[in-house]
Amino acid sequence: MNLGSYLTRSTLYWPEREALVCGDRRWTYRELEAAANRLASALLARGVSPGEAVATFAANRGEAVETEMALYKGGFLRVPINARLAPEEVRHILAEARVRVLFTDPERAGQARDAVRRAGVDCAVVDYAEDYPALLAEGDERPVAVEVREDDPAVLNFTSGSTGRLKAAVQTQGNRLANMRKLLMNPDGAFTDQERYLAAGPVTHAAGMVLLAALSRGAAVVVLPRWDAGLFLRTVEAERVTGTLLVPLMLSTVLAHPAVATTDLSSLTRLTVGGAPVSPNRLRQAVEVFGPIVAQGYGLGETTSAVTVLTRQDVLTGVTSDPELLLSCGRAVFDTEVRVVGQDGEPVPPGTHGEVVVRGPDCVREYWNEPELSAETFRDGWVHTGDIGYLRRDGYLFIVDRKKDMIISGGFNVYSSEVEAVLYDHPAVAEACVVGVPDDTWGEAVKAVVVPRPGAEVTARDLIDFCGGRLSGVKKPKSVDFVAFLPVNRNGKIDRRAVREPYWSGSVRNVH
Repeated sequence: MNLGSYLTRSTLYWPEREALVCGDRRWTYRELEAAANRLASALLARGVSPGEAVATFAANRGEAVETEMALYKGGFLRVPINARLAPEEVRHILAEARVRVLFTDPERAGQARDAVRRAGVDCAVVDYAEDYPALLAEGDERPVAVEVREDDPAVLNFTSGSTGRLKAAVQTQGNRLANMRKLLMNPDGAFTDQERYLAAGPVTHAAGMVLLAALSRGAAVVVLPRWDAGLFLRTVEAERVTGTLLVPLMLSTVLAHPAVATTDLSSLTRLTVGGAPVSPNRLRQAVEVFGPIVAQGYGLGETTSAVTVLTRQDVLTGVTSDPELLLSCGRAVFDTEVRVVGQDGEPVPPGTHGEVVVRGPDCVREYWNEPELSAETFRDGWVHTGDIGYLRRDGYLFIVDRKKDMIISGGFNVYSSEVEAVLYDHPAVAEACVVGVPDDTWGEAVKAVVVPRPGAEVTARDLIDFCGGRLSGVKKPKSVDFVAFLPVNRNGKIDRRAVREPYWSGSVRNVH
């Protein structure tokens, strides 16, 4: 098998149809296929072997889509690095994955080269502006399709770990194939050759998970170079976008933008909200503005794609007659199985709280170089999500809390221990506890609750700036509260739930 062959097949059917748009550039299927083949063959000719890691570290651009397709064609291990990560995080990923080639943009080229040097890896840095055209010229336009097995690793999906360091879910070729299959059999409407999908968020993140499925059906992919609500609205109107995915933060900024009332959004038939919990009020507002086209999804990097979907009809029903539905993340999608289990791992009755576990062909089986964490998360074929929820009798899943100390802010995962480790490096901090608190814009905002050292003089701004120098912007605290002491449990450990509870006492549920 080879995932890149789906692009080749689409090119046979729709060679002159528009495949990709980013800014002022446009690619037909023939042009995208040629570029992907050139890049794949050039990397192979330079001695990069199938299965070796190739990373991207750049803001959204059309070349990033070319690169993704090329990596599938060449059978390489794709390592997408979020463009917002801090230098130390980039270095860690390069070293952990033993990356051979790192594609980057001019804005991050210096940081990329420094990260390669500090990682101590034999890795070539390719600047999309300076080096990329020459590399493409070395390649051949003839189709490339290196044979791979379904259980071969395809993508290392790095996210923050509860241990305070990045971990990577190993998504296999088969996982990615199952993801594509699921998107093409979505109960809320699948991709067709008439679709124009807008990747509004980073293509390294959830927005990019649908690219292969879209291109396999002859759809056009429009990539937003940067997030800006005004640019989003103008692009939807100008490109006649039919579908898109927004995290709650993006949705909030679009709903608040003055141009939303005057922009022609009539081409949109589906707007999916995902990446973080979204409040019922936001869903109601979205339906008022966009009409009955709003859906919601729930998934994880460990499941490669959506686990559940709250369809457009579900959301509309929630607005009109069943308000509880707006607290749900929907029902299981296609061949995914969802259970809620108790401490013994056995399913609990409907309405009973327990841990959400998932299995299916798109679910990964391990973390990269993390055997103990893998054994904890992947058990007996099930992914233990760490989310606490319950199933309604009609199959709708409700997430009510988190077993793990994860905060989802603006669609990105933040683990408390990771932020606390940085805070404890500040000389004025005696104790610290980081929790997520309700936020209408971000879904959850990162808050640090700190006990200062006796006699120390420190402000909230001091600690926020200190964290900002060590962590990416989404991970640094948005606010800091100072207290005389932190509550502890019977084992003498900081009671995180007790710290968090006052901030959520007025909320409908324990995750926003």
